[in-house]
Amino acid sequence: MTPTRPLPLHRHPSPHRELVRRYRHYASQREFRISALVSIVMFFGSVAVSFFAIQYATNQASSPVTDIILSNTPVADVGGLFVIGTLLLIAFITLLLLAHPKRIPFALHSMTLFFLIRSAFISLTHIGPFPSQVETTLDVGTLISRFLFSSDLFFSAHTGIPFLLALIFWHEKNIRHIFLAWSVFMGAIVLLGHLHYTIDVASAFFITYTIFHIAEWLFPKDRALFLTDEVSEMSRV
Repeated sequence: MTPTRPLPLHRHPSPHRELVRRYRHYASQREFRISALVSIVMFFGSVAVSFFAIQYATNQASSPVTDIILSNTPVADVGGLFVIGTLLLIAFITLLLLAHPKRIPFALHSMTLFFLIRSAFISLTHIGPFPSQVETTLDVGTLISRFLFSSDLFFSAHTGIPFLLALIFWHEKNIRHIFLAWSVFMGAIVLLGHLHYTIDVASAFFITYTIFHIAEWLFPKDRALFLTDEVSEMSRV
């Protein structure tokens, strides 16, 4: 008899038991434990690199330049939407990865590449932010503010990260559409708030697409695990 595909966690009659089963299954595999640990360490390392690259770009920022959209549109008060949209995106990505451990290695490796490549880009050219940039009234703390409101312009992470996750989850239609909509939404928000130049948003889609395929090339085993049907995977154990 052909085994049936496991129900998604949100439809499972006992989601907590199913979640425990998933973690026990993958934690019992030494190769997965090493891969997951390496991906986590590398990811947080790339976040640290990104932080220092942002500080460097901010300290070296020069004068702003004109922009075909920003120079011809008034700044909109979207600071709250920008911060909330970012924090919700982080929470949503975290929940998706924690819901299924097999997703963790490839997703984190891909985002690690994204942050490292973006750190290199923002360290090369130091254009200042557009002068009419929106300010947020939300108290998000000094550390988060340095990530969200600094001179790390090219290319837009708020546009690129959700697009990267859309590519990673492309085979899951609903999740793909959520991330694609999120990418367009955040791209529109950063333009309305004059937080990024138009080229930062437009280029993010092309650069992120390349980053995704580099990740597929560098981490084929992790990508295969991400896409593996759990039933067929368990049948080989």
